[in-house]
Amino acid sequence: MAKKIDGYLKLQVPAGKANPSPPIGPALGQRGINIMEFCKAFNAATQGMESGMPIPTIITIYKDKSFSFETKTAPASYFLRKAVKLKKGSAEPGRHVVGTVSKAKIREIAQAKMIDLNANTIEQAMKIIEGSARSMGLAVEGSELDMGSTEAPVKDEPEAEAAAAAGDGGAPAPAREEAGA
Repeated sequence: MAKKIDGYLKLQVPAGKANPSPPIGPALGQRGINIMEFCKAFNAATQGMESGMPIPTIITIYKDKSFSFETKTAPASYFLRKAVKLKKGSAEPGRHVVGTVSKAKIREIAQAKMIDLNANTIEQAMKIIEGSARSMGLAVEGSELDMGSTEAPVKDEPEAEAAAAAGDGGAPAPAREEAGA
């Protein structure tokens, strides 16, 4: 007879670096799961992966307080940041381009993520990864939906920043009429 499932837990754990500290310890502890047993099993399962790579993990918790887990591929944003050598994406995607990624890199990432993507062909998977790249502020070389310039972002002029801070968007203030003069 199959075990009764008590619930699921989704965590993003660095490969090979699972330890009982937060967020893993409290999440498993409050469900009565042996934390060290999970950490040892997870680290053993991810030892062949790049150390520290964030691994989305789905933990199935059973009524008898045992568990099983399934690991997914790292997020597309991790692969894209690694390909362009960035610490983080743009704070204003669509306005500021922080880097450029080639179609070859997009294809490579799409092939690595294919098993976790909702796509039937590599071309569909590439479009999903291109969308992720654009939402991070990356330009895609040779894309039909190019964000415009692939040059480094230009610093805003001080006048434009002052106008934005004032909240008027740089438009002149409307003339005010005096009442009852």
